[in-house]
Amino acid sequence: MVNSPREVIGSVLKYRGTSYNSNYIDSQVAGGKIAVQQNLALLANQVRLFDSTHYLKAFAIGDVWVAVGWISDVLPAVKHMSNVAVVVPKSGASLWADLWAIPAASRLETKQIGGRVRGAFPLIHQWIEFCLQTARALPFKQEVIPSASPSALESTLVKLPEELFKGKPSLDTNLIAGVPPTEILARCEFLEPLFEATLSDYEWLVTNLQKSTPVLINKMQHYMSSLIFS
Repeated sequence: MVNSPREVIGSVLKYRGTSYNSNYIDSQVAGGKIAVQQNLALLANQVRLFDSTHYLKAFAIGDVWVAVGWISDVLPAVKHMSNVAVVVPKSGASLWADLWAIPAASRLETKQIGGRVRGAFPLIHQWIEFCLQTARALPFKQEVIPSASPSALESTLVKLPEELFKGKPSLDTNLIAGVPPTEILARCEFLEPLFEATLSDYEWLVTNLQKSTPVLINKMQHYMSSLIFS
């Protein structure tokens, strides 16, 4: 399983029927932090390795039966494996997105007459519209890019010609154009920033888990420290 507190603790929160973005664990989760900590310990007993770099290698050589990871890692890896299925759980999963931002226009301070206004390039909107065209989503649908086009979250999925997949091994998955079915997608969540108090709860959970499961020791602790002090 990936070595990420948001994913590890988040999976327990989803298991207990709450959100990845729960900021009040003691009041939003039945049994509070103690119950979450107990479930974390049960989960850790089933995990061979918490590592975000080599976790798929352990899966590829048959050292583990199930790997929990990010789609951008998983899809390229499973193309070289047989008898493998990629499944988004019915309870939902975490979502994230790469974003393009257009800076707000601002006037540069200058003593010269007619100081120029700094803003977005005039053709930026045409560029974004071009990139969001249906045809531009083809690399995502063919898994050339291991993720999903943002248009797939809102638009009707288009069935691709069968010729595109002739001679290619089919992947057993519940993903459709990189996106889980509608009923599962509704339970997925974009990860949001957590309160400082919640990050302290995460650190407490990780520290207590380390006492019974030393495999988590270094990287998770370093990750939590970087979240709290950044």
